[in-house]
Amino acid sequence: MAPADDAREEALRRLDERAAALGARTQRPVTSHAGEQAVSQAYRIIAELLGGVLVGLAAGFIVDRVFNTTPWGLIGGVLLGFALSIWMARRTANRLMAMAKQDAEPPQAIPFDDDDEEP
Repeated sequence: MAPADDAREEALRRLDERAAALGARTQRPVTSHAGEQAVSQAYRIIAELLGGVLVGLAAGFIVDRVFNTTPWGLIGGVLLGFALSIWMARRTANRLMAMAKQDAEPPQAIPFDDDDEEP
């Protein structure tokens, strides 16, 4: 009965090897998501810039309709929306820079060497 057990063990070993080879071929390589995160943050900043201007445009239009101040409400709303969008985009960029500095390695100190200088 030993030859049958040996044949079964050999078949199981070959099956495990083929399953491992299949898993290695079909497994996706592990990649960094840093590029995807950078693109999503860029889209977020663009949305903040456009959104601020559009909200200011809508608010100016409403002010013009309610107070009958055409075109001054629209002009003021666009300018305020533009200022708001710049402020929001700058705040997001500062937050991203702080996160990048936190994740970065500290700079290597370079020792000062006076021996290379000639008098």
